[in-house]
Amino acid sequence: MSKSQETFNKKENEKKRQKKKKDKEEKKEERKANAKKGMSLEDMMAYVDENGNIVPNPPDPRKRKTINTEDIQIGVSKQEDLPQADVVRKGIVTFFNESKGYGFIKDQQSQESIFVHINGLVNRIKENDKVTFETEMGPKGPSAVSVTLIIPEK
Repeated sequence: MSKSQETFNKKENEKKRQKKKKDKEEKKEERKANAKKGMSLEDMMAYVDENGNIVPNPPDPRKRKTINTEDIQIGVSKQEDLPQADVVRKGIVTFFNESKGYGFIKDQQSQESIFVHINGLVNRIKENDKVTFETEMGPKGPSAVSVTLIIPEK
């Protein structure tokens, strides 16, 4: 007669499968034991308080605030709505790549970085030059136009 075809690995794999199956059955029984079937709708409800936290109790109707729907602002207000204080601004060129044709100017008043394209230049500029410029809204934010080099007096 021939020897049994079961090897050590096959026996180990079978033991692992049996253990996995047993663990799965135990988890299933545990879930059944801890199930909360038959709960009323009120027990399953959750509420959100005024701070946005989920709480089990309904909010107090006496603390209710009325909000006017016209006061709700969705999104960010347009930057065009902001008043333009100074039309001509002064700044320093922080970066300019002549081969690519763009750079950035740091506004001396607001300290914000403003994009500049080579098409918006009046004079040639390079990094650390002092310039005057006007701003207009581009597709991605403010852009500098009419950029003029400030020539230092001697």
